[in-house]
Amino acid sequence: MVAVISILLIVVLLCGSLYAFIFDKAHQRSYFSYEIFYTLLVVYFTVLTCFACLYFVLSFQGVLLLDDGKLRELPAFETLAHSFYFSGVTLMTVGYGDITPVGWGRLLALIEALIGYILPPAFFLKIWQKKGEKDVY
Repeated sequence: MVAVISILLIVVLLCGSLYAFIFDKAHQRSYFSYEIFYTLLVVYFTVLTCFACLYFVLSFQGVLLLDDGKLRELPAFETLAHSFYFSGVTLMTVGYGDITPVGWGRLLALIEALIGYILPPAFFLKIWQKKGEKDVY
């Protein structure tokens, strides 16, 4: 019972915070930009898709991703699904470890993780830059 109440409270607080941030209720001025937010989503989706396709294509050249530490022959559709899953987990987090890159896949995963870490600060700085331009005028 306590867990359900805690989860509901967290969800309500999270939704309230997002509403206040997006619709300018918490501060006198809001620097939320739909244009930059949508651009960030498109960039994330593009990077995720490109790396997933790269993992998928390179999987035909040899073993690139191990599933639970084991080499398995998978159908093409399942390999594509694994590639998208691994790409998403690598871009958004540090990974779960259930799918492991091998060989050149490690370098690709490292580059993708680096891009995943760099994107949010880059967009934050863009918002900060736009805020500074508005203050000047």
